[in-house]
Amino acid sequence: MLTIREATLADLDILTAIEAASFPPEEKATRESFEKRLAVFADCFLLACDDGRPVALIDGMVTDSRTIEDVMFEDATLHDPKGAWQSIFGFCALPEARGKGVAPAIMKAFIEKAKKEGRKGVILTCKEVLIDYYAGYGFVLKGVSKSEHGGAVWYDMEIVF
Repeated sequence: MLTIREATLADLDILTAIEAASFPPEEKATRESFEKRLAVFADCFLLACDDGRPVALIDGMVTDSRTIEDVMFEDATLHDPKGAWQSIFGFCALPEARGKGVAPAIMKAFIEKAKKEGRKGVILTCKEVLIDYYAGYGFVLKGVSKSEHGGAVWYDMEIVF
């Protein structure tokens, strides 16, 4: 059975493992980065669990910026709990959980959470190959991002409520 819950500091190792299984080394969040983020905005982390075992995550800080800036990935203190926009830094699943409806469930839960909290919308950056994937959730392409995270070309996308 699939359940979705907020992450805690006790989930630090599994968050790190899910992220490492999903992103190249130059793009993945480190254990230390997750630890800093959890200390400041643990309520902005969701975990999808299959029969109690965490298999997917989604996280990001709240901000008044309408786009994600690279500094946000490492400086958790930029989180503004009263901010207008919920960002998505990481959205990933363990390989064995992919294609089983886990990602759509956790994404929909994250978007609904942002709506209930009164945010203006949700923002993310993605690679070109994922633009259509995120459009399927209702995200709209805003153009090439200023982000140079991990040396990749990123695209800004948003959902406005």
